[in-house]
Amino acid sequence: MSILNNLFYYGLIIPISLLPFPALYRVSDFLYYVMYYIVGYRKKVVIQNIRNSFPEKTDFEHNEIVKKFYQHFCDLTLESLKVFTISEKEVRSRMVLKSPKIVNTFFDQGKSVIIAGGHYNNWELFAVAIDFQIKHQAIAIYKPFTSKYFDLKVKGTRSKYGLRMISTKIVKETFESERNNLTATIFGTDQSPTYADKCHWMTFLNQDTGVLFGTEKYAKEYNYPVVFCRINKEKRGYYNFEFENVTDQPKQTYHGEITEKVTRLLELDILRQPEYWLWSHKRWKHKRPS
Repeated sequence: MSILNNLFYYGLIIPISLLPFPALYRVSDFLYYVMYYIVGYRKKVVIQNIRNSFPEKTDFEHNEIVKKFYQHFCDLTLESLKVFTISEKEVRSRMVLKSPKIVNTFFDQGKSVIIAGGHYNNWELFAVAIDFQIKHQAIAIYKPFTSKYFDLKVKGTRSKYGLRMISTKIVKETFESERNNLTATIFGTDQSPTYADKCHWMTFLNQDTGVLFGTEKYAKEYNYPVVFCRINKEKRGYYNFEFENVTDQPKQTYHGEITEKVTRLLELDILRQPEYWLWSHKRWKHKRPS
């Protein structure tokens, strides 16, 4: 198995990753044609998610979002492979922080923070760009890959410019061990929860939706301010990200308030430019428990 993994990694992923960006996007254009017109990768899921999220739009408008999503998704796929070999200099030019003051002010006050965001625009490039653009030690929570080989490769890639990656299995232990350090812990908030009865239910994109509660749980437990991270696409291959304050007094918020604020901010981004969200994800596979 390790031989096959090595062949796949060094024979396919790395050669693609080493391509210059213009060539990478030519591959992406071809991949879009294959994925949209021939293979139809998760096309039923994408179409259904978009139709349910935008019931007021016409079939033509739905189809336009679907096409734009697949174009962006193919770019995202190739850009994510590029991250394996991208230089720090190129990262700095392609993922730029616009609002460091919001997070850095908390650092100057001696406060750790929680950064909440979603799978919108290029979160892989954000992962390698975040740590050297803020004062805190950036920590990202992730679900380990089934393959230990690729788990090590992806973890090493995401953390090569300072980000620390921690498994979802040791979140509590990490918060405890980092109490005396100034950290910025990144939570992805838009995955489908594992357990429908252990999440916060609300309306999101016109659908009854279970939302992960970890951001709010740890913010209140450790009294860490919460900021929302917004990733913007400037043009093909170039992004910026900015922070918006959600609360600096988490213990004073009512139950569900932080979760709903973060989710609403993500929803606004999706409504503004829907093609940049991960529509292929089976976000609504759970129903609210009776």
